[in-house]
Amino acid sequence: MAIRLPFLLVGLKAYLEGTGRNALRLAVLAKRASAKTGISIVLIPQFTDIAAISKEVGIPVFAQHIDPIKPGSHTGHVLPEAVKEAGAVGTLINHAEKRLQAGQIEAAVRRAKEVGLLSCVCTDSPELCATVSRFNPDMILVEHPDLIGSGRAISNARPEIITASLQAAKAVNPEIRVACGAGIATAKDVSAALRLGMECVGAASAIIRASDPYRVMVELAQALKSNWVGRRPIVSALGKGHRPTKAATRQPA
Repeated sequence: MAIRLPFLLVGLKAYLEGTGRNALRLAVLAKRASAKTGISIVLIPQFTDIAAISKEVGIPVFAQHIDPIKPGSHTGHVLPEAVKEAGAVGTLINHAEKRLQAGQIEAAVRRAKEVGLLSCVCTDSPELCATVSRFNPDMILVEHPDLIGSGRAISNARPEIITASLQAAKAVNPEIRVACGAGIATAKDVSAALRLGMECVGAASAIIRASDPYRVMVELAQALKSNWVGRRPIVSALGKGHRPTKAATRQPA
């Protein structure tokens, strides 16, 4: 399933408004908003809703997390093969609400590639951006923990974090895609992010807890589209996903 630049990441977190039937309702609205604007919208639901959204709605879905484990005795962990089988095309790694150590991030990116999942690693500093870029994920999502869910967009409240993080990431890996999240809620926030060089934005509570989530998704997607035109053409962002490596298809003895 192709995902095109620029695109909108919509995190459902663990809100009741984004769980079960509500998650499906939001997925339908996201599909409508995507069709209206021509902008890809990627949903990031809870693990239990991945299969239903993927099967019944047919929009791109990322997992909220994977553990860098192989199939086996790992009760309570999130197996990359499992979210891939459920229909996810990618995964977040190292969200501020689900932190990992650098070695775990590297291992999770590697496992994502093995099973054919796109990887989007969350970072909160230029230093971590530089470190993560060496792991060669598909995308970095720059956030600041204090701004998540605050209504204060990182692109307006802390633009220097975005600028420094983008420079740090591109210095290590010029081809890496860089997005931002944390507090993104309005078209103004999106416009500021793209002016700073972002290729995508992520939003969560501003959409999930809105009285009219569809309207907010359309507003943010339209802002992505209008601020992208003239800068460079919309191109295939992450292709059709990775193909699993041969190692990922081998079964343990």
